[in-house]
Amino acid sequence: MAGGIGSRFWPYSRNQHPKQFMDILGTGKSLLQMTYQRFLQITSSDRIYVVTNAEYGPLVHEHLPELDGSQVLLEPVRRNTAPCIAYASYKIAQRDPEAVMVVTPSDHFVGREERFFESIRTATEAARGGDRLITMGIQPTRPETGYGYIQYLTEEGEEGVQRVKTFTEKPEADLAQAFIESGDFVWNSGIFIWSVKSINQAFESFLPELADAFEERLESFYSPEEPQMIQEVYALCKNISIDYGVMEKAKNVYVVLADFDWSDLGSWHSMYDQREGKDEHGNVIDGNALLYQTTNSLVMGDKKRLIVTQGLDNYLVADCDDVLVICPLNAEASFRTFVSDVKAKKGPEYL
Repeated sequence: MAGGIGSRFWPYSRNQHPKQFMDILGTGKSLLQMTYQRFLQITSSDRIYVVTNAEYGPLVHEHLPELDGSQVLLEPVRRNTAPCIAYASYKIAQRDPEAVMVVTPSDHFVGREERFFESIRTATEAARGGDRLITMGIQPTRPETGYGYIQYLTEEGEEGVQRVKTFTEKPEADLAQAFIESGDFVWNSGIFIWSVKSINQAFESFLPELADAFEERLESFYSPEEPQMIQEVYALCKNISIDYGVMEKAKNVYVVLADFDWSDLGSWHSMYDQREGKDEHGNVIDGNALLYQTTNSLVMGDKKRLIVTQGLDNYLVADCDDVLVICPLNAEASFRTFVSDVKAKKGPEYL
């Protein structure tokens, strides 16, 4: 899934060039390229599909020229993750009705990849063997309030696959701490594994209008009529997430308990945490900068402009094109306000 706009990474992530197409981690590769190359280790290029907004189609082809047109699924409008996943699952089912699919965001960090692959193998075998909707749960390391949590039934399950009891979205700090202490909660990674049969049956049960819209037009997949068909389907779709539309309602939901390193890279602070090469004062510097009495900060800018800081601790300095942002590094919740106010008071050209 590569259609998001990455507003919490503004001003580096812009509407015309969002974070999945950026080298956020300083590796020389975009997050989309890193995700694609990660999965090439366990599958072939022809079995990888990218779902994105139509305006990003050229960017996907620029970053992943190996993919042909049928593998880049272009959404005419943003309708959240349920229609996005349905587009892919119904299309894949036309090619291979017995397929097991892995749904993953294109802009996450994954470390200790061998453990990641082990978890994927466990999940795909479980999905292939029955009618299960599986999500990947990450062992929490802190009471993070920016993630969703999954509670699982400890007395059930086999080989690391546990039945899900509850989902909780972004709890308050005290509740997140209670989740950690209970020992039966994991972070919801937003990575899903299921057979196309199972997920399409779930769409039929819980989002029947969405399912009907695709099922009435199956013959258009892999044909010149597909773009027009998708226009028609998305005109009928409501904006709804896969979590709210399916996962929180279905009874056949399971979680694989994974222990690879993971971050959704949803904020500047999470990017700071994952970046290597911090200086002796804990600073990440990506640009042309001189820092004085500055610690634990992230400073990014164009190398053409010199940035000088003094007396900062735990700060973000992001200088990008026509926008300069200076704020506490942990001010994640403020970025939605920043973006909303910029759009209302300064104009969309800054977004």
